[in-house]
Amino acid sequence: MPALLLLSAVFVIGFERFVEWRYGAPGSIGVLLICIGAKAKSPACAGVGATLLTLAVLAPVAAA
Repeated sequence: MPALLLLSAVFVIGFERFVEWRYGAPGSIGVLLICIGAKAKSPACAGVGATLLTLAVLAPVAAA
């Protein structure tokens, strides 16, 4: 069980670092809000995070 928790923590931190590297601070804040919304069972918080992450992902495409 501890190995599974460690593996999932490493995956989540790695994914968050990738998003921050690729999409900057707005992408990282979006992932954080999605995680907080899922943990607190708040669809509004998760929706705001998903919207922010979507805008961060689509912003470079719209600028090109």
